[in-house]
Amino acid sequence: MSTANDALESARLTYERHIQTCRQCHADAALCAVAKHLLRLYNLARRDRLRATGQHSPTA
Repeated sequence: MSTANDALESARLTYERHIQTCRQCHADAALCAVAKHLLRLYNLARRDRLRATGQHSPTA
């Protein structure tokens, strides 16, 4: 289970670090393509962790 938590934490830190340092994200006030990709990876890691702990993510 720590692997899922490690992946989630790594994805979150990578995404947050990018948002803080990306000139394009700041200049456009919108996410650049890299930020969107990193957010997608973070969301996948979050879903994997929820599955690993037996929790279900809410559906819309």
